[in-house]
Amino acid sequence: MITLYHCRDARSFRALWALEEMELPYELHVLPFPPRARHEGMKDINPLGTIPVLFDGGERLTESSAIPHYLATRHGPSPLAVAVDEPGYGAYLNFLVMGEATLTFPQTIHLRYAVFAPPEARRPEIARDYAEWFGSRLRNAETMMDGDFAAAGRFTMADVSLGYAIKLALSIGLAEFVTPGMQAYFERLAARPAYARAMAAQKKAED
Repeated sequence: MITLYHCRDARSFRALWALEEMELPYELHVLPFPPRARHEGMKDINPLGTIPVLFDGGERLTESSAIPHYLATRHGPSPLAVAVDEPGYGAYLNFLVMGEATLTFPQTIHLRYAVFAPPEARRPEIARDYAEWFGSRLRNAETMMDGDFAAAGRFTMADVSLGYAIKLALSIGLAEFVTPGMQAYFERLAARPAYARAMAAQKKAED
């Protein structure tokens, strides 16, 4: 049984969404955020103290952009991954990593200085700089997409990675940086049955 440790709507949502896209059985633990401070024994689950943490047999994965690819390849073959000999393989890997490293990272810095820091340590000018950094990179990413999807002309795990970055922006007050095209793209992704199941699964686990 695959086990996923997750916080509601955090970057671990990528792993939850990917599990639902693959229709794999899993056990879900929804933790309070931030888990390193609010979940006893979190460092035993993941020495980094962060989520996601996915256990699959003897494997432990902690990177939200790696888990979707791992699931599609380890539990595939699946069209949700792009094979090395397919056109679009490079773009697939690029967007898979970009969703986290280029697009989610500046949003987490924005949140740190706008929301999570104590009031006396908040820096709205830094928060705004990182929000604008996110926005500029998202606009540029849009020009690199393969039609309606990130890569290979179909929905893949790269869309799970990229789509979550847009989901996060829309949920933390950065909608002004999401272009109409990327808003429509996210709406197409959110209409997928697996996305709806992932949203329902995290709510059920919290109740």
